[in-house]
Amino acid sequence: MRITAIIAAFSSGNPIFDMSQSSDLIQSAQRTIRFELEAVEGLLAHIDADFVKACELILASKGRVVVVGMGKSGHIGNKIAATLASTGTPAFFVHPAEASHGDMGMITRDDVILALSNSGSTAEIVTLLPLIKRLGIQLISLTGNPDSPLAKAAEVNLDARVAQEACPLNLAPTSSTTAALVLGDALAIALLEARGFTAEDFAFSHPGGALGRRLLLKVENVMHAGDELPQVQRGTLLKDALLEMSRKGLGMTVVLEADGRLAGIFTDGDLRRSLDRNIDVHKTLIEEVMTVHGKTARAEMLAAEALKIMEDHKISALVVIDKDERPVGALNMHDLLRAGVM
Repeated sequence: MRITAIIAAFSSGNPIFDMSQSSDLIQSAQRTIRFELEAVEGLLAHIDADFVKACELILASKGRVVVVGMGKSGHIGNKIAATLASTGTPAFFVHPAEASHGDMGMITRDDVILALSNSGSTAEIVTLLPLIKRLGIQLISLTGNPDSPLAKAAEVNLDARVAQEACPLNLAPTSSTTAALVLGDALAIALLEARGFTAEDFAFSHPGGALGRRLLLKVENVMHAGDELPQVQRGTLLKDALLEMSRKGLGMTVVLEADGRLAGIFTDGDLRRSLDRNIDVHKTLIEEVMTVHGKTARAEMLAAEALKIMEDHKISALVVIDKDERPVGALNMHDLLRAGVM
């Protein structure tokens, strides 16, 4: 549609696209998704002994995985390198054209190269093959052509071939890049599981943001301890316990046995239930209205674990105890919210 026609359509208030055009757009999008779904499903048949060998080469390596790729394959390679690095397999991306102009010096004999090229004949990568062989660096190819120069030069080829691109011209990398990305994810997760990579390991790769806070922050980092911990002895009058709660501002107080161990907890919720029973705050002892013992956490526990205890038991506060059942701190939902754990 010419610019003048578009301007005229806006001026008249008529829509630029009619319903038939809208239908065409929807059908095009759905067709693209179907093509890419078929490409991903086709990968299942290619997860075989070659995939296992690729994993074994990387697991046996003393160095890093160096991912290379040009154009759209380079963008996919960048993401695969990032996924590997964040899931326990040290990796980084090197642009193959830059490798020919000095960046090859970033790669050592202990490394493994993962080279992406749908055709398997990308000139910038093929140019590097003699040097890779001369240095004795292990090479894994991820291609759509197992008979290509790259695939033949590699110790093992990961087969990412697709029947056709989602592009109606069968030219723009679409299905092939999706297949390469999924195969890269499959490689990263298989290696993660083989290494026994844990959530705590993952956290050290993601120290920033909400994910890092959830996985690294411990109860001891957010709890109220020392003079900030509201506490009263068993035998304390309810009115005095309420004063302690007001002074410390946590909406709860710990109740201690004579030997310092945890006897119970008294919260705002317990207070509401006590008032419903017409309890006399001036005569009632704290142990008559407290929750005996109550749910607890440990200082070394992840804050996210403490949050799960609160959510599972529909409570808003936890007492933190040591190995001898002595209270050393307390925390509530507001503390976890401020810390970004929720």
